[in-house]
Amino acid sequence: MAEKSSGKPRLLSGGNPQIPKGDGEKPVRAFIDAMPGWKHEVGQRLDDLIVRTVPGPGLRKAVRWNSPFYGVEGNGWFLSFHCFARYVKVTWLNGTSLDPLPPGESKHPHVRYLDIHEDEELDEELVASWLRQAADLPGDDLF
Repeated sequence: MAEKSSGKPRLLSGGNPQIPKGDGEKPVRAFIDAMPGWKHEVGQRLDDLIVRTVPGPGLRKAVRWNSPFYGVEGNGWFLSFHCFARYVKVTWLNGTSLDPLPPGESKHPHVRYLDIHEDEELDEELVASWLRQAADLPGDDLF
């Protein structure tokens, strides 16, 4: 009950913020702001890198399934991320088309993952390369 009165989102398993479904900057900002501890910095760095790398009015943001999603208008969604206890999982929805492949395999035939752990250096150049590639590829229209 105290969490509701504080106005702070409830943190689910692994510290993932519970944010209502929504489109645009506001729900994504609420998600990132609610990410706990070191994960907040990771979320902010990812969002900043996405905005810098995929500029323009075509960039779409939304929160679905308690995760921020990024896409390109008319081209579907290409990325989301989610907090787990020991890492932030970046999901590349068209990851098997990226070169080089993101390291984490998935049961889904097109998805690849990048797990970012605390005190781990983010290779922004590599992630930016994946972002440029992913934004240019057909994405997923999950919703």
